[in-house]
Amino acid sequence: MKWNAELYDDKHSFVSQYGESVLELLDIKPGEQILDLGCGTGHLANEIKKHGAEVTAIDASPEMIEKAEKEFPDVNFSVADGANFHINKAFDAVFSNAALHWMHKADDVIKCVYENLKPGGRFVAEMGGKGNMEYMIAATKQVLTKHGYKNLGERKLWYFPSLGEYTSKLEARGFRVTYAIHFDRPTLLQDGRLGVTKWLNMFGDTYFEGIKGGEMQEILSEITDLLEPHYNRDGQWFSDYKRLRFVAIKE
Repeated sequence: MKWNAELYDDKHSFVSQYGESVLELLDIKPGEQILDLGCGTGHLANEIKKHGAEVTAIDASPEMIEKAEKEFPDVNFSVADGANFHINKAFDAVFSNAALHWMHKADDVIKCVYENLKPGGRFVAEMGGKGNMEYMIAATKQVLTKHGYKNLGERKLWYFPSLGEYTSKLEARGFRVTYAIHFDRPTLLQDGRLGVTKWLNMFGDTYFEGIKGGEMQEILSEITDLLEPHYNRDGQWFSDYKRLRFVAIKE
C-alpha cells in the first residue's frame, strides 16, 4: 500500500493524538533505547525522544519515512519490514501505535520484537482489535459486491485479533503479558459525512483498485448511506473503532 503522508497528518492526526496515551503505558526512562515499530510520520517517535530516550524508528512505508525525516531530522528513521527486521542493538522497549494491525504475519512480528529486546524489556502497543471498523468493512463489502466487485470486497486489508488470540501469541513466544485490554473507542471523523470517503481513501484504498471516476463516487456514497444510522450522531460522524492495548515483558 502506498501512503499519502501529507493527508495522513492533515486529516488523520487523531492516530498520533490517541497514541499519546499509549506513551503513558510505555513509562519512558531517560537514556533508554526504544524502538518505535510502525512509526508513520514520526510524531510519537519525536515525543519519545523528548522524554530523554534514544529512539530508533522504523516503518514499511518509504513515503512515511521520507516525511518523518524531513520533519524530525534528529530522530533515527529507516524503512523496514515489521515482520522481518533486525537492528544491531538491544532495546529496553519496543513501542507501537496503530501499526500492528497492518502486519498480517503476527508471529513473525512478535518474534522480531522479542529478539530485539533486552531480557526484561517491554513491548507496549495499541492496535485495532476484534470488531474494529466492523460496520465500515461490512458496508464496503456489501456495496462492492452489489457493483460486481465481490473479489475486492473480500480482500483482507487488516489483522484485527481478539485479546486472547494476540496475548496467546505473545506468551507462546516467551513474553509475560502484564496488561491487556480490548475496548470500544468511537473516533470522530473530520468533515462529517465526507469523513467516510476520506477515511476509505486514506486507509482502505486497496478495496477500490481499478475502479474509476463516477462509479467510484457512487460506491463511496452508497457506503456512506449504509453507515449513516451507525455513525451519524447529531451531525457528527464517529467510526466504530475497537482497540487492543497491551504491555508484555520479555522473560
